[in-house]
Amino acid sequence: MRVLVTGGAGFIGSHFVKRLVAGGDDVVVLDKLTYAGNPANLEGTGVELVVGDIADPAAVSRAASGCDAIANFAAETHVDRSILGPKEFVSTDVLGTMTLLEWARANDARFVQVSTDEVYGDLEAGGRAVESDPLRPSSPYSAAKAGGDLQVQAYVRTYGVRASITRGANTFGPNQYPEKLVPLFVTNALEGEPLPVYGDGQQVREWLHAEDHCAAVELVLREGAPGEVYNVGGEEHVNLEVTHRILELTGADPSLVRHVADRAGHDRRYALDDAKLRALGWKPEHSFGEGGLPQTVAWYQGNRAWWEPIKSGDYRRYYEEQYAERLQA
Repeated sequence: MRVLVTGGAGFIGSHFVKRLVAGGDDVVVLDKLTYAGNPANLEGTGVELVVGDIADPAAVSRAASGCDAIANFAAETHVDRSILGPKEFVSTDVLGTMTLLEWARANDARFVQVSTDEVYGDLEAGGRAVESDPLRPSSPYSAAKAGGDLQVQAYVRTYGVRASITRGANTFGPNQYPEKLVPLFVTNALEGEPLPVYGDGQQVREWLHAEDHCAAVELVLREGAPGEVYNVGGEEHVNLEVTHRILELTGADPSLVRHVADRAGHDRRYALDDAKLRALGWKPEHSFGEGGLPQTVAWYQGNRAWWEPIKSGDYRRYYEEQYAERLQA
């Protein structure tokens, strides 16, 4: 296939690009190259990179020309940033998704929307979200992603667009922008900086390696049914447990852990039932604690030249806005 991968210069998107290229597919990337988009993530792939916004129909038409399918990884994704400024999240995650769907509709292209477990909202201990559950987003980010998902389902029903949705767990691995928990804590630990743990640190998340996530999206792209949603689950761990494992792997001082004021509207637990995807033939290849996390920590240890320049300038201004007052308190 010739596949347009939107957000392909970002974290998960670039892993997906590499996977498709290795399998012999023809890939084009459309990426706005915001703070989290990095052309260095695509080095060695030989793919065409079109710089543009998925909410811009002209940019979409230019990048998608001749494509058989679109895999939409492009999104504003960070909850904390959405709390500071939600407008861009609606523009990209809702309007941008609709713009891509319009192109898919006009060109009879296959479409996969890469979404998140956060659209289901908080879950009680022991419960797991299934694809038919109502959406109960808690943050401006998850509400925007839910809005994009609803556009996908509307275009399937109203216009017959051949679209599917994947909803993945917390994803980790190499090349992740250091604002999310794993890369933030790993790089802070390596630099001897505080690890700011929200609240009591007992929030529960499922952890999914980027390569396993991409394998799931590819399977849905090729074999998923239009109109269907597929959960992509991971291993369940408490945030504070993950934090202490990172300290062990980096050899950092446990005194770096700082419990800070909790995030507004912070969901306590996410968990997914991914039986539908497993029935399609998917299963994860990377464990979290024993394989995936140690390998990820080793990548950041060995690739300081990739992340050290990132943790300055705009990143540092965001970090100070988000954490300085919390850490002082």
